[in-house]
Amino acid sequence: MYTYQKYFSFFTAVCLALFLNGCSFSHSSKSISKSLKGSSGSVSSIVSSPSNSSKTGEEYQQDIEDYTQTYVKSTTTDYASFQKGLTDIADSHGVVDWESDSTTFIAIGKGLKRANVEGVSYETYKKNLTGSDETKMQEIQEGYDSE
Repeated sequence: MYTYQKYFSFFTAVCLALFLNGCSFSHSSKSISKSLKGSSGSVSSIVSSPSNSSKTGEEYQQDIEDYTQTYVKSTTTDYASFQKGLTDIADSHGVVDWESDSTTFIAIGKGLKRANVEGVSYETYKKNLTGSDETKMQEIQEGYDSE
C-alpha cells in the first residue's frame, strides 16, 4: 500500500506541475503575443516582429478606431479616461509611446468619422484629444478625411 501511495503522490505532483506549467505557458504566450503587437507607423515607439508588423499595426489601428467611436457615442466627455483607455490599448499592442505615434491619431480621426462627429463637436474633440498640438490635429484630420 505504501508503494501505491508513493506512486499516486508522484503522479498527482506530475499532473499538477504539467497543469500549472500549461497555464503558465498559455498566459506567457498571450503576453508575448500582446507584446509583439504594435503600430507599423512608428517603429521606434513599438516592439514588434517584422513578419507581423503590418497585421498588428492594422489591429492596433482598428482597436483605436473602435474605442474612439465607442467613446464619443457614450455620454462621457472625460478626456483623461479616454487617454487611459488609449494607454491600455497601446500597452496591449506593445506600443510604448502612443502620444508620439501618428498611427494613433490617424485612427482617432477615423473613429471620429465613423461616429459621425462633425462641425464644432469634431473640432472640440480634435483640440481636446491632442492638447491643441497642430501636428496631432493634422494626423486626426488625415484619418478623418480618409474614412
